[in-house]
Amino acid sequence: MGAPDISPIQHLINSWVLVAQALVGSIGALAFVLAFLWKVIATEPRSVTMAKQWIQRIVIGTLGVEMATLLARVLTDTAPK
Repeated sequence: MGAPDISPIQHLINSWVLVAQALVGSIGALAFVLAFLWKVIATEPRSVTMAKQWIQRIVIGTLGVEMATLLARVLTDTAPK
């Protein structure tokens, strides 16, 4: 008996990963722009610091999504065909 065909599952995973990347990319870009504007127009030093922290969180979150995408791709590519 041969191995089961997992290509439909791989296709489904790849589709959802692409959707997640698109959502995080667009929402992340909007959040980054808003945080940057907040940093630019903030008058209090505490507000500037908070804006910088949000910018760091957005960048780290975006990198985390990219790493998760890479991990999902590696795991689905190593599955027996």
